[in-house]
Amino acid sequence: MQKKNKIVGKSTQSFLRIGEIKNDTVVLEDGTLRAILAVASTNFDLKSQEEQEAMIYNYQRFLNSLDFSVQMLMQSRKMEIGAYIEKLKKIAEKQTNELLRVQTVEYTEFISRLIENASIMNKNFYLIVPLGTNVNPSPAGFFSRIFGGGKAKEAAERITNFEKAKEDLDNRVQSASGGLSQVGLKASRLKTEEIMQLYYNSYNFESGPVIDAKSLGDIKLSEIEL
Repeated sequence: MQKKNKIVGKSTQSFLRIGEIKNDTVVLEDGTLRAILAVASTNFDLKSQEEQEAMIYNYQRFLNSLDFSVQMLMQSRKMEIGAYIEKLKKIAEKQTNELLRVQTVEYTEFISRLIENASIMNKNFYLIVPLGTNVNPSPAGFFSRIFGGGKAKEAAERITNFEKAKEDLDNRVQSASGGLSQVGLKASRLKTEEIMQLYYNSYNFESGPVIDAKSLGDIKLSEIEL
């Protein structure tokens, strides 16, 4: 019997350079750290010319004040408002005031026609703050490998290195958050479960989340089936 060659696809995590995610921090395979800030958007066009000029000036000051590199990420997704439409229909059915019921029905029909003719996009903005310090311990020496104790020492060194590096990363996060607040933009650091959800959604555009992100805690990426 001839064996058929099977094409084995690679998992999503095989393409990512992430070692683990813990304490609201991404640890890459090379031992460097990343923090992710979610940045609230603002409608620039609705502001007056003086406000626009002030925002541009403060944004320039923010960029010039940074003594480290940052990465800016914008995600655009088609907004799913099917549940919102169903909620409006139920409100209309329970409405006792006839005028309010008619207005609710008309509003629901307007929203339904709007989403049929236009793609309503939801945009999310993120700022990635890096730290190039390597938290991975140095390779164990010859005598450590012979007489044992190498793994325990490496684990303790990794924890110590991570805690020290995270302090430096936290300072960078505070600096970036303060600079954005001067621009008029509110930024909040993503928690561990929120980072996991962000990575999951980035590689699963069609399907919704199938994991309970809040139950993940501090885990390694390899423990999640993507």
